[in-house]
Amino acid sequence: MPGPLDGFRIIDVTSMVAAPIATMLLGDQGAEVIKVESPAGDLVRRFGIRHAGLPAPFVASNRNKRSVVLNLKEPKGISLLKRLVEGADVFVQNFRPGTADRMGIGEADLREVCPDLIYVSISGFGEKGPYANQRVYDPVIQALCGLATIQSDWQTQRPQMVRTVIPDKLTGMTAAQAITAALLARERSGFGQHIRLSMLDAMIAFLWPEGLARLTYADAEPGTYRPLTRDLVFETTDGYMTAGANSDAEWAGLCSALDRPQWLEDERFGSTALRALNIAARLDLTAEVLATKPTAHWLERLRAEQVPCAPILTREDLLSDPQIAASEIIFDSIHPHAGPMRQARPAARFDRTPASVRRHAPTLGEHTEEVLRGLGLGDDELEALRGEGVISR
Repeated sequence: MPGPLDGFRIIDVTSMVAAPIATMLLGDQGAEVIKVESPAGDLVRRFGIRHAGLPAPFVASNRNKRSVVLNLKEPKGISLLKRLVEGADVFVQNFRPGTADRMGIGEADLREVCPDLIYVSISGFGEKGPYANQRVYDPVIQALCGLATIQSDWQTQRPQMVRTVIPDKLTGMTAAQAITAALLARERSGFGQHIRLSMLDAMIAFLWPEGLARLTYADAEPGTYRPLTRDLVFETTDGYMTAGANSDAEWAGLCSALDRPQWLEDERFGSTALRALNIAARLDLTAEVLATKPTAHWLERLRAEQVPCAPILTREDLLSDPQIAASEIIFDSIHPHAGPMRQARPAARFDRTPASVRRHAPTLGEHTEEVLRGLGLGDDELEALRGEGVISR
């Protein structure tokens, strides 16, 4: 069965992580995605563990795409790109602001060949301001949006980065949702539009409902954020686990599971507010008890009392966790070039128009000839383009 975005064509001239994740999500949901790369290819093709020349980070964010190599420094490369855009619904670029216009593939240029195009510009900081033209990677956004401070060490108050590219991936997910919304609006109005999204925009909006909520009231007294305590990571006799109790019922359940009924009479822990105020003492006591027995023992007891809890898994542990297996989140496949591989299935499940993985992540330029023949180019034209360095051999 076709996915919910079946029939839509997306031209993707992006690289790195954020924007390719956006177009991959749309591809998972049925859209046709043509990834246009330079002769050097997406920079991510050079990173990480690789099989048959395909690095795992590239594979993980570029499935359900066809790869076309076009040299966009050549006028004929730009001309071919515009021919691809003529039959497209969405064009996505993540060049630094102003670059696409200088190349001749800005919004105005492409709207001449496709008037109702959804044109998407993804950047680090947006199109104006003192940082607009600076290079950016994920840690730069973590620093600017407040995330590194939110993650500060509870003892030293030293800011810390999250050790996965949250801004990149969050920006990709935000972009995919915005593109879908723009396509829906076009179905109703007939008009295309320009979507502008920066990583900084996405992260501040993402953090505001919780991590930055203290800034909501403009007349509140300014304060200095200090992490109150450590994370909810507890060591047991054979590993690590997490557990948390917010409501009164959960707190009572935790006290029962840990055989500490006296905590229910402790004035420091008599309400949700008091437990939050005395969180350091509460977690210290909890940690002392959990350190006395294995993880499985505590999980059984806490789950019986309906206290939220889980083992802390290594990356390899994911492959054997019973909940992950029951949800069929990870699936196996055979890549025609790189061999056996695992991937996470598309997260959202549609009962009538299922998302799916229909295409493997492409090798560089794997589909150049196929796609250009679809534009009507013949053998002689393709060979001439190769000779001129417009497409790869």
